[in-house]
Amino acid sequence: MIKVNEIFKSIQGESTFAGLPCTFVRLSGCNLRCTYCDTNYALYDGRLLSDKEIISKIEEYGVKLVEFTGGEPLLQEETPPLLKMLLDKGYTVLIETNGSICIGCLDERLRIIMDVKTPGSGMNKRINYRNFLLLKKTDELKFVVTDEADYIWSRDFILENRLAEKFENILFSAAYKKLEPKKLVSWILRDRLSVRVQLQLHKYIWPDGEHEGV
Repeated sequence: MIKVNEIFKSIQGESTFAGLPCTFVRLSGCNLRCTYCDTNYALYDGRLLSDKEIISKIEEYGVKLVEFTGGEPLLQEETPPLLKMLLDKGYTVLIETNGSICIGCLDERLRIIMDVKTPGSGMNKRINYRNFLLLKKTDELKFVVTDEADYIWSRDFILENRLAEKFENILFSAAYKKLEPKKLVSWILRDRLSVRVQLQLHKYIWPDGEHEGV
C-alpha cells in the first residue's frame, strides 16, 4: 500500500517534457521543508491505495506519460516496485525527487528529475552527493533559484562539479513569486551559462486557487 495525496491528469509544466499530457501521481510525505514549497498540502494528507488501484486510475486517464512526485516519492519503499510495473506496461515514467534520498533503488529506464537544493531553499545541506554518480546522462537536474545569490551558488556548483559535461539536461527555474524570470534569464545570458530556463506552465494556465488538471 502507498499513501497517495492525489492522482490527476494535466500537462507537464516543467522538465524537458513540458507541455505534454501527463498523469501525475502525487505521494504524501516529505523529509524536507523548503522555503518555497508549493505543495504543503501533500506533507500529511492522503489515503492508502494498492498498486492495482493506482495503476487502474492511471489506465483510466489513458496517457502514456506518468510522473511520480510529492512530497518525496522515495520516502515510501513501495514506490520503486510500482514504477517498475508501469515501465513493464510500456509507460514513460518520470520521478521527481528532492535529491536527499539515494536513487540507487530505481530502475534505469526511469527518467529522474532531481532537485539540487540551493541555499535559498534552506535545504542545501541535505544534498546526497552520491546521487550524482548514480544519475544517467539523460536524467535531469533542477535548480530552483530564489535570488542572485542563489543563482551564483548554482552557477558555481555546476562549474566546480563539471555538471554540464556529465548531464544533458540542467534546468533553472525562478522560484514562483520570489524571483522574476527575466532577472534569472539576464544572469544566465550574462554568464553564458549553458542551462535550460523553464517556467512552471501550470502556474500560468491555472492561477492560484484552481486545480492544475482533471
